[in-house]
Parts: sequence; C-alpha cells; structure tokens
Amino acid sequence: MKINPQVLFALVAVGLIGMSGAAAFGQASEDRPNIIMFLVDDMGWLDSTPYGSQYYETPNMQRLSEQGMLFTDAYSAHPLCSPTRASIMTGKYPARLGFVSAAGHKPPLPPGAARYPERAASNRPTLQPIAARNLDPDEYTIAEAFSDAGYATAHMGKWHLGLNPEHWPEAVGFQVSFHGAPDPGPRSYFSPYQFKAGTVEDGPDGEYITDRLTDEAVAFIEANQSKPFLLHLWHYGVHGPWGHKEEITQRYRDKKDPRGLQNNPIMASMLQSVDESLGRVVNTLDRLGLTENTIIIFFSDNGGNVHSLTGPDQLPATNNAPLRAGKGRLYEGGIRVPLIVRWPGAVKPGSRSDEIVSSIDLYPTMLKMAGLAPRDGQVLDGISIVPSLKQEGSLEREALFNYFPNGGPSRPPGVTVRQGDWKLIRWYETYPEFPDQYELYNLKDDIGEQTNLAAQKPELVAQLNQRIDRFLADTNALIPKPNPSYNPGAPSQVEGGEKQQRRAQKQQQSRRQGNADKDASVGAEGREKPVSVESTQKGPGNRENPLAELGLTQEQQKNLQRFQESMRAEMQKARESRDREKIQAVQKKHQAGLAKILDEEQMKKYKAAVAKIREVRQRARLNR
Repeated sequence: MKINPQVLFALVAVGLIGMSGAAAFGQASEDRPNIIMFLVDDMGWLDSTPYGSQYYETPNMQRLSEQGMLFTDAYSAHPLCSPTRASIMTGKYPARLGFVSAAGHKPPLPPGAARYPERAASNRPTLQPIAARNLDPDEYTIAEAFSDAGYATAHMGKWHLGLNPEHWPEAVGFQVSFHGAPDPGPRSYFSPYQFKAGTVEDGPDGEYITDRLTDEAVAFIEANQSKPFLLHLWHYGVHGPWGHKEEITQRYRDKKDPRGLQNNPIMASMLQSVDESLGRVVNTLDRLGLTENTIIIFFSDNGGNVHSLTGPDQLPATNNAPLRAGKGRLYEGGIRVPLIVRWPGAVKPGSRSDEIVSSIDLYPTMLKMAGLAPRDGQVLDGISIVPSLKQEGSLEREALFNYFPNGGPSRPPGVTVRQGDWKLIRWYETYPEFPDQYELYNLKDDIGEQTNLAAQKPELVAQLNQRIDRFLADTNALIPKPNPSYNPGAPSQVEGGEKQQRRAQKQQQSRRQGNADKDASVGAEGREKPVSVESTQKGPGNRENPLAELGLTQEQQKNLQRFQESMRAEMQKARESRDREKIQAVQKKHQAGLAKILDEEQMKKYKAAVAKIREVRQRARLNR
C-alpha cells in the first residue's frame, strides 16, 4: 500500500489543527460523531442488492442497509455530477449556485463573463445559460463548517468542482485531500492514472484507483481515530472509462439476471470493487472501535448511466428499470438515487423511509448530527432529515425541485417539481420525441412515468407550475431565453431533421411497447456512435479521416455504407433485447460481411482506423 506523502504530512498536521481548533472554538469534543460521506459516481437506484438488483453483488451495501435506514425516494439535486456535488458542499440548489451542468473540469469563467451565448444555431429554440465551472469561494462549505468546529477533514477521490488550485478541496475547508484534475473520470483506473494535476500520486503499475482511494481513507481514519473527523470518500467508480478488474469481471460473464434487465459484467465488476471499498471502511471502524460513534452516509451523485456502451459486447452500462431513462435526464432514472444512512444509537437498524429527500439536505443534516448550527443568515435550501432518521415525525417539505436548463433534441432543457406523489416536468424546448411542454405523473401509480396526465389535470398542472415559477425566482435561476435566430424549419445539427424525426418516432414506439427503460437516446455526455463510412466522411474540424486511408473503390464505399447501415439496425435491435448471444451473433455477422467487401490489407487498415477513431472519441469524452 502506497500513501501519498503529502497526505501523510497533512495527517500529522491535522492532529495539531484538530486540537488547536477544539481549544480555540470550544466546539469539538471527543463524543462528537465522526461522519463519513461515501459517494459513488453514476450509481443507479437499482444498482445494488438492497435496492433490488439480482445481478450485481453488493454484500457490504446490503449489510449497511441492515444496520441503518434505506431511503426509497432520495434524489440527486441534478441529473449530472458537478451540480449535485456542489449541492452537497453548500446545501443549496444548483440553480441558486448557477452550477447547472457538469462543467467542473473546465477553466473557470472570467470575472464578469456573460452567462448566455451571443447566438445559437438556427435549429435551437433557446439560448441556454452558461453554467458555473467552480464553487464560488464565498460559499461556506460543509468542510469549512466542520473544520471551524475542530474536526479533522479530508476529501478522497473525484472532486469535479473546479479545475484550478484555488478551487480544489484543500482551498474550501479540507485539511487533507487526494484528488486529480481534470476529473470527470480518471484517464485510467489503473496506475499510472495520468491526471494532469491534483494531489494524486501514481502507485505501483496496475494499482486500481478504487483500492488506492480506500487505502488513503483508511490511513486518514487511523491517523484521526482519537478526534472527530469528517471524511468525504467520493469514488471515481462507476464512471467511465470503465476500468475494471478482469478477474472479477470474469465471474459475471455467464451470470444471468432473473429479471432479464441488468447484464453488464464490467459494471458488475466495478460495483463489486466499490462495495469492497465500503466493506474495508466499515471493517476499519470495527477494528479501531469507532463504529458506535461514526455515521456513514451512502449516496450517488446521479442516476445510472444507460446511454454509454461498454466492453466487447457494447452493452449499456446499466439498466434502471422500472425507472425511466437515466443519467443526464430529468426522468426518475436520472435523478432518483440510493441513500443509506447508518447512525448507531439513533437510526433503527433495517428501517426504511419513503420521505422525499435530496442531496441539498445532506449539509444541514450533517450539521444537526454533529450538534452544529448554520451561520447567522446562511441560506440553505435543504432541510435536516434527522427527524426522519430518528423516526420522530415527517419532514416539513412542500416540494422538491430539479433544474437542468441545458440540452437538445434528445434531452431538452427542463425543470421538475415533486409534490407528494405528483411530479411535473416543464420543458423549455419541444421536439418530436418530446411534443408536450408539460408532463405530469403520479409516481405512486406510475413510477416508470409512462402515462402523462397533464391534459386530464390542468388545475394541478397550473398549481405545480406556479411552484416552479416561485422556485426559479427565489433561486435567481438562469432561465433559457428565446433564440432570436430560431428557424423551426432548420435541420438539426445533431442528426439532420428527417433522420432525427425517424429516430424519435422509433423511440416513441419503443416506449409505447413498455421499453422506456431501454432509452437509446444520446445522454448528457453523449453516446459513442457506430463507426461507419457515412459518419466519418468529414472528420471533426476537417481533420484527416482515418478511413480515407483504406483506398476503397467507389463500389466498395457504396457496399460498405449499405452494409454498415443494415448492421447498425440489427445491432440496435440486439442491444435492445439485452441478449448477449444475439449481440455476439451480430458482431460475428459484421466481421464476416466486412471480409466479403474488403481485402485482407484493407481489413487490417479498417480495424486500425476504427481503433483510432474510438481512441479519439474516448479522449474527447475524458477532456469534456
């Protein structure tokens, strides 16, 4: 096990900081609870044993749920990571922070920068706001609150809340940090990790970053076992680029989900590694005698990823059924997430709650758990969920909101409100796939959001719409503006108008058949499109097209294009079936067909070109 020497130095310093802080503030005491915030990246609501998965194996998550409280209706404050993480750090809605998209890995906006683009494409109905790219340094973070109270504080893992050092964890209250930048995901899950900046130091070649983060977390706990601590263990898993331990993955390759829904062995492997990390943390607390005085909060930053295809079989990362859609979407699959809280002596083991809670609630809840209070005049959108945890009464919440003002034809900008069993979605743009500005669902009866009741209940739509208006005004939200250059007849720059309409019609038909959970639309971070002659005639920015090196005759180009189009259609059906054997059969057919069109030398060049294109796309996704 290799521990970052910077972290070791900081661990020693924390001992001094913790004692001097306790003396100076008179707030920290040895009986104050330790708090561990265990955050998983892109973990869906159904991606664990306690939430009903029969494919993934997560015994430590199961054990945690049996020792604590499981929430059935917990939400991330946004369907993407950076905004949700900002809400955890501040207790505020992303709308109030202006942090409304996953932009925490980009350079900060210049002071006074415009928050709207000057123009947009003529096929786009709105000018959409430009999201903040870092936490405002004036925000009083949860780390600063606990540090000021004499706690030792540490952040281990993915940050995604600021690219530059002045916005890193150590600048906002964490005395110890172990993170890389830029960090939508690690460039590699195995050492060397290839971060361009940050405090991560490479371990031995092949070291797995999930294990390394756990090593650092365990070292921090051991160094601070005699004083109160706040530990944020924010894993990179299970985000792309899908680094996994092959020895674990192999165990799942022939496993079948009895429900016929989840079947990606790579995701299963990554989740098992995260689960093992949780087990190591819990066992460390037991070994050090800290279990009874340590609270564990287990959470995910957004819904499960159903748009990215992974592995040799190109399977969707996960399946969120019965929830609709996934990460990047305002439907339940994108924002409903797992939340388990273990609080010995306060939470009844094995209990469940259907209270509507959110990531904005974690800040005030942790303050209450530690006996701390917000600053005078501090604005918090969240509420303490301690009454629910202690089963002392219902939460005083009228409604909960989720706001994502950025998107396009496959994912329009929108805002949601949840009030009791009812959920209203307001879209700022409509398209063939999303023809209605308002969608109203009764989640008690229709958790899959299949039946839009907006037309049947106009009064309820009006009432909830007014709540949305008040929320947007109260948070001073940046709202999409009409695009003065909008031309409804302009073709989509994403896919072309006619092609987009055909695609949308197919997706609508798929949902009518009850397959909404298999949503194939492009998500917030995009989906890797099949490589074809048609899709690579012009490279991005007119760069050289690798397929141009094949030396194809005109007849070969036509034959290859027709063949690829037919194969894409067959592969789409195979993927929608979630049947690995069907997918493999199509892949074999694809290879056999190529061999009939291309000669041996062209086939070698083709494979090299495809590999090059995928590498470029992968780098582009990591750099976004």
